Amino acid sequence: MAKQALARYLDPDLLNRIADRVFEPRDLVLGSLAGSHRSPLAGFAVEFAGHREYVPGDDPKHIDWRVFFNRDKYFVKQYALETNLVCHLVVDVSTSMQYGSAHQQKLYYACQLATLLSYLIVRQSDQVSLCLLDDRLREFLPPSNSPAQLVRATQCLQQITPVDKTDLSGPLNDLTARIGRQEIVIIMSDFFTDLDTLEDALGRLRYARHEVVLFHLLHADELQFTLRGLTRFVGLETDDELRVEPQDIRNAYLHALVKFQDTLADIAQRHRCELIQVNTQQSIAEVLVDYLQQRSIGRAQGRLRQ
Repeated sequence: MAKQALARYLDPDLLNRIADRVFEPRDLVLGSLAGSHRSPLAGFAVEFAGHREYVPGDDPKHIDWRVFFNRDKYFVKQYALETNLVCHLVVDVSTSMQYGSAHQQKLYYACQLATLLSYLIVRQSDQVSLCLLDDRLREFLPPSNSPAQLVRATQCLQQITPVDKTDLSGPLNDLTARIGRQEIVIIMSDFFTDLDTLEDALGRLRYARHEVVLFHLLHADELQFTLRGLTRFVGLETDDELRVEPQDIRNAYLHALVKFQDTLADIAQRHRCELIQVNTQQSIAEVLVDYLQQRSIGRAQGRLRQ
């Protein structure tokens, strides 16, 4: 069972493509375990960060005697603690995510992306959680950096049976109340939900100082609408049906799609969330490698500004 679940999403070729990649935080992170990422908390370990005046109770071994001889005052050295990052992978498992077939199905694409990110994060001894939601919080695997977490995650993903419509705001608010602060939240969805309430939920995540990443997954049919001939459209989250020539409504559909994408992009910009638009026809390896490369570049630029 475990091997079958792993094999479904972890293709050896994909693993080779990301073998030399790492998942880095863009900003300082809070974690509960020692690790390799800078924390905003000050302590007495790892990387020099500055001085502060000595107060009774400080360990005398941290006194900087050179500063004392120059200023005739006691100062202790401070260091930036290093911690492990905590990343929460959120997968929309609503029925609209079932659109597409084989590896281009939105849900499969999201599951594979979540599995590959889990693999990278656990490999570097950081913690990852998995959250499945539609109009409520379906499953939540608490954060762990154990290799067994990858097995648990893939088994959980393999057992998904989408049954409900998309309403991300409620379950995202539940998730915000459940997790810590200043962590990383990556949401994989088509975002076919009420965008006003979604914005409120994203605002709460950002208020808790989480880094928020939105992978907006759409199928090529949804992006290009190149269907031809009389077509019966069946709602994935409603009972509605429509028989129509796609070319008769293509312009109106594409106009509505652009408006939807622009609204989502505006929300992401207002709340400083990172938005990645993905066509599920794209190679998932290329999407992930490009994303990780951009994270590394952003992290390096952040270090230069410090």
